[in-house]
Amino acid sequence: MPPKPKFTKEEIAAAALALVKEQGVEALTARNLGSRLGASARPIFTVFKSMEEVKWAARELALQEFERYFADFASYTPAFKHIGMQMVSYAIHEPELFKLLFMQEHPRGVSFDSYLSELGTMSQVSIDLIRRDYQLSEEEARTLFVQMWVHTFGLGALCAMKVCDFDEQEIAEKLGQVFGGLLMMLRSGEINNYSIQPSKDGILPDENKGENK
Repeated sequence: MPPKPKFTKEEIAAAALALVKEQGVEALTARNLGSRLGASARPIFTVFKSMEEVKWAARELALQEFERYFADFASYTPAFKHIGMQMVSYAIHEPELFKLLFMQEHPRGVSFDSYLSELGTMSQVSIDLIRRDYQLSEEEARTLFVQMWVHTFGLGALCAMKVCDFDEQEIAEKLGQVFGGLLMMLRSGEINNYSIQPSKDGILPDENKGENK
């Protein structure tokens, strides 16, 4: 009969999350986690198969915390911009958890759509807000969300890695400018005219011919 687990999955995942928050993802080893639990590493592997599995369990808890971080979005106008600003703020104030959530190599390697589906409720909440506030179709709102996600992630990564130090006004301006440009392109129907591949001959498409830009 197998030994009764000394700790539950939830207790181990919570300890792992606290360890990452304080010391970073690199510190999440069996030895460090066992020490934090006041035990050896052995009890960890009575409920988890590997430390990679522990890391993803901690990530699930981090995602719940992240969702609470922007849960008050309904109190703000525009609500979608508040979510974006909170994401960058999270990177500034919780850089190690931001890295855990958004800067880990995926064990399977997935498509971008699959990756977005792992972000909990944030994706669909954001798309619904964009549709509501800007009168866009589901497809248009998703296009805008995806492009803004990539831009917002970039700002967050720069902050989490201590490459740049943006204040709140700078974040608001950078997000607002990109959002405004994307919204204008969507409403004009020109959003798909900017996907041309670079040309070696240095010749730009003739805009007057309606070619891709």
